[in-house]
Amino acid sequence: MPLFPPKKGKNIKKKPRDHRSLFLRATSSPDAYTHAPKKKKKGTEPKLFFVVVMFASSSSLSLASLSSRRENVLPRRRRSSSQKTRGIPQFKAQSESDIISVVNNSDDAVVNLTLTKRDIFRACAGCAGLVTLATLVQGSAPPFARAAGSNGEAADFTQLREDVKGLMKKEPNVGPTLVRLAWHSCGTYDKMTKTGGSGGGTIRFKEELAHGNNAGLDKMVALLEPVKSKHPSISYADMYAYAGKVAIEEMGGPTLQFKYGRVDEMDPSKVTPDGRLPDADKGDHAGPKTTQGLRDVFYRMGFDDREIVALSGAHALGRCHADASGYVGPWSSTPLLFNNSYYGLLKGLKWTENKKTKKFQYEDPSGQLMMLPSDIVLLEDKNFKKYVDVYAKDQKKFFADFKAAFEKLELLGTSGLKTLKE
Repeated sequence: MPLFPPKKGKNIKKKPRDHRSLFLRATSSPDAYTHAPKKKKKGTEPKLFFVVVMFASSSSLSLASLSSRRENVLPRRRRSSSQKTRGIPQFKAQSESDIISVVNNSDDAVVNLTLTKRDIFRACAGCAGLVTLATLVQGSAPPFARAAGSNGEAADFTQLREDVKGLMKKEPNVGPTLVRLAWHSCGTYDKMTKTGGSGGGTIRFKEELAHGNNAGLDKMVALLEPVKSKHPSISYADMYAYAGKVAIEEMGGPTLQFKYGRVDEMDPSKVTPDGRLPDADKGDHAGPKTTQGLRDVFYRMGFDDREIVALSGAHALGRCHADASGYVGPWSSTPLLFNNSYYGLLKGLKWTENKKTKKFQYEDPSGQLMMLPSDIVLLEDKNFKKYVDVYAKDQKKFFADFKAAFEKLELLGTSGLKTLKE
């Protein structure tokens, strides 16, 4: 269908003078356009481009909904010349130029729709309003919002749990690394500036993975990418936090409450500066600098000494790798079992400098286990040590305090989350 009627003299059929209205036949032929021959006063003839606009927006507004009346459908091939005039409904209008009759032809029927200029104006104004509204709504969305959503539903997390368990079954050493990923994703929070934390899932950005204490986590982020593609409704931030929770539970730890609804940050510039995670050694090994450095980091997040010692109990899991942190070896003889063994080993064994490693660390008499300087300070500081003594004796107490502290950790940098009911 041409967008504009043919110019005068081309494919124009003259109609009797009593047919003084403009007809637009919905066919592909230019011959479908017919103009009334009577000349109107300049400036009073109907504007056809309004009709074109109407057809262009037909996906949202139909011409039938704009018409106040509809002619009875008559078979196209059986209509007589008299029927052509009598079948057209007559409407009272201020002038002949105020009426535009639109004839929609199909193979079997002809439908006449009559539109006034006011109808056309309202339709155009409505279309413009819809476009404006859509623009405003789109413009009001936060720049970090994911197109596929980020809240997820309980059923999605149920399947996510199974996928995480599948990874752990395929590669058992994945479990401790998932806990480390969740912890490092949350541990950048600053309570004063209210920046960092688990709210944006920024640890997936290369800028944050390049931080010194995140060495080696790029492999885990890549490993989780196929899992994320299966769950578009779950944000990266929720996935990292939830995967850590599942790993702890599957390795024998306490059952953790989880809250979801984190929204992914899409701007790498939101990555916090390096240095917000705790250092294993501030240069004086298990001295006052390392002790104070540990407190500075955890106090910045809003934790106290008891919570520091409780969270340190996660070192019962996993081991250090020379190509990642630079340290070597496991903390316990059961690195895939979450329990209170870390505290018993810490206070029960004699720890001395391991002179075989490049970075300063401690080893037990067997040379099989290790401790970091930040671990040994928990024995050197009397306020830390009292909690070590409690947790070494009472695993139930340790589980309760760890549960509270880790749930608090995973909520850093978030707001308005929903509790997941599993």
